[in-house]
Amino acid sequence: MGPVTAAHAGTYRCRGFHPHSSTGRTAPSNPLKIIVTGFHRKPSLLALPAPLVKSGQTVILQCWSDIMFEHFILHRKGVIADLLHIVGDPHDGDSQANFSIGPMTTDLAGTYRCYGSVTHSPYEWSAPSDPLDIVITGLYEKPSLSAQPGPTVQPGENVTLSCSSRSWFDMYHLSREGEAPELRLPAVPSINGTFQAHFPLGPATHGGTYRCFGSFRGSPYEWSAPSDPLSVSVTGNPSSGWPSPTEPGSKTGNPRHLHVLIGSSVVIILFIILLFLLIHRWWSNKKNAAVMNQEPGEDRRVNREDSEEQDPQEVTYAQLDHCIFTQRKITHPSQRPKRPPKETSVYMELPNAEPRLKVVSCP
Repeated sequence: MGPVTAAHAGTYRCRGFHPHSSTGRTAPSNPLKIIVTGFHRKPSLLALPAPLVKSGQTVILQCWSDIMFEHFILHRKGVIADLLHIVGDPHDGDSQANFSIGPMTTDLAGTYRCYGSVTHSPYEWSAPSDPLDIVITGLYEKPSLSAQPGPTVQPGENVTLSCSSRSWFDMYHLSREGEAPELRLPAVPSINGTFQAHFPLGPATHGGTYRCFGSFRGSPYEWSAPSDPLSVSVTGNPSSGWPSPTEPGSKTGNPRHLHVLIGSSVVIILFIILLFLLIHRWWSNKKNAAVMNQEPGEDRRVNREDSEEQDPQEVTYAQLDHCIFTQRKITHPSQRPKRPPKETSVYMELPNAEPRLKVVSCP
């Protein structure tokens, strides 16, 4: 049969033919339903409260769609006759159905999918939801979980979680609180007689609470009791949560953030340099203004020899030009004489080898 279309969907039976039978035909076989899937978008399947279920507890599998399905069907992988049908519950333009699974036993653990259908086309179902593994826990002794280099690390420091047990396991599974376990590694015997596996989480950026489980290859849906919870924290970043170890973003930095940090640093450095130049210019202007405003008596020229070569008996002269001082203070620039006046010099020797003054008087 095929290529399969909607015309192939329906209920089938078969009969046998006996030429020597009074009726000529056998009784019909049991009915066989042929379902064609993929006529609608796939719904979503969610486990409440979690896909990890302790032995004896009950889990709710919620199948949801934004399409108004009248019926939802739950299917467990490998089991043909175990289909569960529930009438959909419409709500605000959506539809959903809650399948109660439990009390949990090893027979109920497995991989589940759900479908949606409408009443007038019971053999035409939607595409299947994504698979959901329901695991029963608590069947074996719990392993132990530790962190290397420790449960408290610096940002960017590499973290590795080690799951180990003295009981023999084929596989270890790592679970982060609030998420389905997605990491698993084979158990390896160690020199101290334990079976262990090391889960590298990469550079630490966030914190989280972890547990690990042990299992065997022949029963992948039957796990041990969970290890004691291990809380991993990152110092200096208390407001964040640790991303899932399977997320690519947890192992690589964000280059955009790095560019923003570098750009901000350059702007701050340029601002500091500009501020320094403005302060230096302001100070120089202030110093020059102070020199210009000094008393005229301080406006003098001093000729001084090198201090190391200066003779103690040498006389140093300082010249005070009172003529220029007088002209600046009293005489208007246009009324100044064109010819400089003759200088009259007066010398006076000061005690203790102080510099000598040459006083120039105006006529």
